[in-house]
Amino acid sequence: MLVESRGDRIFNVINHFLLIIITLIVIYPLVFVLSASFSDPQAVLRGEMFLWPKGINLHSYEKIFQNKDILRGYTNTLIYTSVGTLINLVMTILAAYPLSRKDFIGRNAIMALFVFTMFFSGGLIPTYMLIKNLGMLNTFWVMIIPNAVSIWNIIIMRTFFQQSIPNELHEAATIDGCSNIQTLTRIILPLSMPIIAVTILFYAVGHWNAFFNAMLYLSDKDKFPLQLILREILIQGQTNDMVKMSTESAIKQQREVEGIKYAVLVVANIPVLLLYPFLQRYFVKGVMIGAIKG
Repeated sequence: MLVESRGDRIFNVINHFLLIIITLIVIYPLVFVLSASFSDPQAVLRGEMFLWPKGINLHSYEKIFQNKDILRGYTNTLIYTSVGTLINLVMTILAAYPLSRKDFIGRNAIMALFVFTMFFSGGLIPTYMLIKNLGMLNTFWVMIIPNAVSIWNIIIMRTFFQQSIPNELHEAATIDGCSNIQTLTRIILPLSMPIIAVTILFYAVGHWNAFFNAMLYLSDKDKFPLQLILREILIQGQTNDMVKMSTESAIKQQREVEGIKYAVLVVANIPVLLLYPFLQRYFVKGVMIGAIKG
């Protein structure tokens, strides 16, 4: 049994203290937004609500789910995220696996070209003209194809394949008569669930939060993703469409708008927060890969 020195104990105390402070800083805004969405907007505006809901009501959520634009945006984002993440994952694996093989001729030159695109691009206007010439403006695919692969994720997955998959497995598979595709699907991918889970999370969060491409390339509101709808609500002041205009009181309207803002933030972030627990075990497993084995 190891005996901690005085310096180690002091370090652990300071480390735990800092981690607790950082955790509280991260958690408090989440708890506040969630509580504010269920609270009386007037209590929130007056600063009477600190952590727990005050004057609990579901009025803001009723307003949200009565709004067709938000429901349509939610559906669009789910489609963009699921289809986009699937394409991203397939493209990343198909690029990273060959580049990780030592017997793949020219892999370093190809990797250099990939890395070059991380630092230099054609620019916004040429990209827009390319999208227009391809006929993808205001289509479903404009939210999928331009971001079909991330070079950074290719590098991460390629590094994982190189460092965590022994070369002896490739040799054994070849001796057993496996083709490259069979080696990938039957041996490499089942052993690569941690990096696949991380990649799925990165791509899914990216698609879920995407709004810039939609703002540039989409003009049909029926194709807008959720984040673009929320942007209009939170920034452009379009919550008036969701608030009953029968009242002439500006104060009451402001209260309703305030409640809706917090509610839409909760609705927009819940799916991503629910995704992480299902992938958490792969993150933990990924930490152990590469550890010293006796």
